[in-house]
Amino acid sequence: MSTSAEFHPAAPKPSDGLADSYQKAPARKHNSQPYSRFVSFMKIVLPALAFIVIALIVAWPQINSSELGFRIGVTLMKLTGDENPSMINPRYVGTDADRQPFSITADLARNIANGGTEVNLVMPKADMTLKDGTWLVLSANDGIFYKGLNKLELEGAVTLYHDSGYEFFTKRASVNLKTGTARSHDPVNGQGPFGQLNAAGFHMIDKGKIIYLLGKSKLVLYPGARPSLK
Repeated sequence: MSTSAEFHPAAPKPSDGLADSYQKAPARKHNSQPYSRFVSFMKIVLPALAFIVIALIVAWPQINSSELGFRIGVTLMKLTGDENPSMINPRYVGTDADRQPFSITADLARNIANGGTEVNLVMPKADMTLKDGTWLVLSANDGIFYKGLNKLELEGAVTLYHDSGYEFFTKRASVNLKTGTARSHDPVNGQGPFGQLNAAGFHMIDKGKIIYLLGKSKLVLYPGARPSLK
């Protein structure tokens, strides 16, 4: 009699080393690089959009104003991180009572978001044009521009230069861009084709066509000079 037997081979038992390798296999990590890029991108875009909105709110009244022909131009804006952004290389343009153009430029404008009435300027320069085409420039280290009044207060190394060749130097001066006048009660000295002068102050009218010397004054005229000074 023959007998049969069934043979069931035992499944190979994994070695301890192989099991450990399975257990220690690192889990697949989720790739978070695109998300990080998105977050970084939004950190740049959102503040920029907020600043653009602020800039439009500040500039719109000047852009939309037609009564005085006043408008604003900006070379570059800078967000300072506080509620009042500063403006780099601002340029304010308008017309005076005679419809002649004037402009104010500066290295930096501060305090531009407080309703837009007073702007602090660093290294301001005001250019005025007369009807006959001559021009006048006033510059200083610092200034405050009152936009609603078209007035400019200058302080520190104030210089007044007329294209006829004369220039004045003083510490402070008040300028009315609408009427084309300027005044200073600080000591002033000047020079030009007419000669040299020193005075306790000055009062300029009609954009420099006539300048009154205030207080104790000294004027040294060159031979043949006939200045329009009083």
